[in-house]
Amino acid sequence: MKNIKALILSVLISVGVGALAGYLTMDSMQAYDAVAKPDLVPPNWVFPIVWTILYILMGISAYLVYVSDSSYRNQALRIYAIQLVMNFFWSIIFFNLQMYLLAFIWLLLLLGMIVLMIVSFYQVNKTAAYLQIPYLIWVLFAGYLNLSIYLMNR
Repeated sequence: MKNIKALILSVLISVGVGALAGYLTMDSMQAYDAVAKPDLVPPNWVFPIVWTILYILMGISAYLVYVSDSSYRNQALRIYAIQLVMNFFWSIIFFNLQMYLLAFIWLLLLLGMIVLMIVSFYQVNKTAAYLQIPYLIWVLFAGYLNLSIYLMNR
């Protein structure tokens, strides 16, 4: 590790974004529990565990990009920051505003940004790109859940 402080800060930024989203949507969980959901929806306790792991992987991945000397580094980190902000606002749109169709459209845009981020990370550090694959898969699953909830509750 080139800089342990940078690694810790990178993980804290991504986990912090997730924690803030969780805090801001905490009061919306009762409404979420009341909506019809598809059969494949995991129990509520699974989500914070999975998201914490994914945010840690995101932070490590961003750190690997940050410490590289690639000419694509800054571009890749900008894309990372944009997708992190988009990730944060999806929670607000879905849980707080309960705008399930808008949340699904937002999620499709987020998926595009995640793919773009993985491609840009791959140009900088292959390991950083691979660490984002579980995030991509989970967000694809979230898309299924989001669309199902929209269709079941309109």
